[in-house]
Amino acid sequence: MLCRFQPNYCRLLFKNQLFKQIHTKVGPHVRAQTHYNTAAFGNSHWSKPDLRNFNTNFTHSRQIHIMGSINCKEYKTTGNATPKTTESAGGTVGSYQSCSSPKRNKETMASQAMGAAPVFDPKEYTDPVSVCQATDIQENEMKQLDFDEDTRILLIKQNGRLQAVGAKCTHYGAPLHTGVLGQGRVRCPWHGACFNLETGDIEDFPGLDSLPCYNVEVNDEGQVLVRAKRKDLEQSKRLKNMVKRNPRDERCYIVVGGGPSGAVCVETLRQEGYSGRLIFICREAFLPYDRVKVSKNMSADIASIQFRNADFYKEYDIEVWQDVAATKLDTSQKELQCSNGYVVKYDKIYIATGCSAFKPPIPGADLANVKVVREFADAQSIMELVQPDLRVVCLGSSFIALEAASFLVSKVASVTVVGRENVPLKAAFGEAIGARVLQLFQENNVEMRMESGITEIIGDEDGKVVEVQLTDETRIPCDLLIMGTGSTFNTKFMQKSGVRVNSNGSVDVTDFLETNVPDVYVGGDIANAHIYGLAHDRVTIGHYQLAQYHGRIAALNMTGSVKKLEAVPFFFTMLFGKGIRYAGHGSYKEVIIDGSLEEFKFVAYFVNAADTVTAVASCGRDPVVAQFSELLSQGKCLGRSQIENESDRQAWTAELKKPLPKIR
Repeated sequence: MLCRFQPNYCRLLFKNQLFKQIHTKVGPHVRAQTHYNTAAFGNSHWSKPDLRNFNTNFTHSRQIHIMGSINCKEYKTTGNATPKTTESAGGTVGSYQSCSSPKRNKETMASQAMGAAPVFDPKEYTDPVSVCQATDIQENEMKQLDFDEDTRILLIKQNGRLQAVGAKCTHYGAPLHTGVLGQGRVRCPWHGACFNLETGDIEDFPGLDSLPCYNVEVNDEGQVLVRAKRKDLEQSKRLKNMVKRNPRDERCYIVVGGGPSGAVCVETLRQEGYSGRLIFICREAFLPYDRVKVSKNMSADIASIQFRNADFYKEYDIEVWQDVAATKLDTSQKELQCSNGYVVKYDKIYIATGCSAFKPPIPGADLANVKVVREFADAQSIMELVQPDLRVVCLGSSFIALEAASFLVSKVASVTVVGRENVPLKAAFGEAIGARVLQLFQENNVEMRMESGITEIIGDEDGKVVEVQLTDETRIPCDLLIMGTGSTFNTKFMQKSGVRVNSNGSVDVTDFLETNVPDVYVGGDIANAHIYGLAHDRVTIGHYQLAQYHGRIAALNMTGSVKKLEAVPFFFTMLFGKGIRYAGHGSYKEVIIDGSLEEFKFVAYFVNAADTVTAVASCGRDPVVAQFSELLSQGKCLGRSQIENESDRQAWTAELKKPLPKIR
């Protein structure tokens, strides 16, 4: 069975984009709520939007995404990055291309018509290097080849054309030749990040940076000749060109939430040419960082997991307000009140405030040494307590509690996991995989108390936890209790704002991430949005990859493009060195296992009542989850009949190379 689905897209926003009421001037962006000095923020006012410019931007939006400047800057994605002090290319936006021949194609001419820099400037490139013969690579094939002793490239042949990009994923460095070749893009085998073959730009996440592109030609002798930008020989990542603030641009955009979604949004706004004032409100005292590592490696230094350092945000005129929270949103006045006492006027706002860890109302939950793991400060407070004689209890048998237990067990006297279900991760992976995970933890000296819970937390005279009582009234010694018991949405400040907030705290958005209020966009964990897959209803999914993707889509729509959500949910975990990937979403009635659970080399197909595969998980079998994610992204789906043949359950991957079915 091979079918094509069409997500439920909201058609109303398109009219809103074209016929939105023209706003008049409303006064300064910022005023003091108490005694703060407003002069520090200037006296900027809004300007009226130009509908002709919007129509032009809309007409060329797809071209803008694939064209642009050759003068892209490179940064490392850690706190050790050292931004360049030279001026940016001012006003030139986007990415550069790889070129398969000296002939100008339609995209090249479109780029030059828009005033972008030339696609290929020989002065910026190395001399050509022969990497192989043209006959060495077949249609729809990828090859990793040596450009020089320090640089490898990924050479791709698709639609009869040769293209070359960087060989490693910019997220964690996965070799892309072992990944998935989609239609005009390559997908990382480990975590599903996608890169455009024409531009090298990152289009799906996780990660921040794009791939370098290379000039490719074939000479009369059939040799494949590759030229590299000299800058790209220094490292394997590329930052898309970004503009700075233009003092004559009187607009003010606000991004609320210093997590992965907000971090991508502010960068994408500058990459898409937004040159107005840009305020980035971060509730934590730290710059945005890789939150995935908080529970997996609690001893990580903040500088090693930060996306960018302070100099980066300063260079691109992104005002980062650290240790500041949003306290009230007033959409009728287009104002945001903040915990630092300021009230900020905005033209457009993106809200991605995420979640806070939830502590269940168990007696004694307020005792010292009862911790949660969500933010870097949580990990810091836990590591301050870690010592060889510490007795740790983790409440919960989902990802956070298990990752914490996996990290701590070799550093303390004992770790006990208390879970409600009979096996861990049952809701996510089913009973069979959960049973193997249970065994894995037992093999690594973690005591697993399943089908249980904590009814009371007992403390001493100093107010510190010393024991926990389980549902069967037995007691376990405990010096540190870590609660991995869910989270709540950080949306209280949006109550009575005009934005409709659901009873659980999530916010419904269109397929362009706009709320019921124009110019207010919401994404990340708090967004109740459609996904690209079999789910017809909106869903709220707290995935790191999806949060970053939302940040990009919101920024594109805020800057005048019309870009729909088209991401497939993808997440991953690491437990005692076993990496489990998962893509898709939806209910299932059966899990079909291909491979060996005992050896942690398996693929799990989650099949629903209609005999359709809603999700795929794997361990030690890359890139099958990335292949399934790419299949869904092409508008195709996978049926039970395609995986029933045990001798060749991977035959369905051939569908990735087939053209999309035509729909009348």
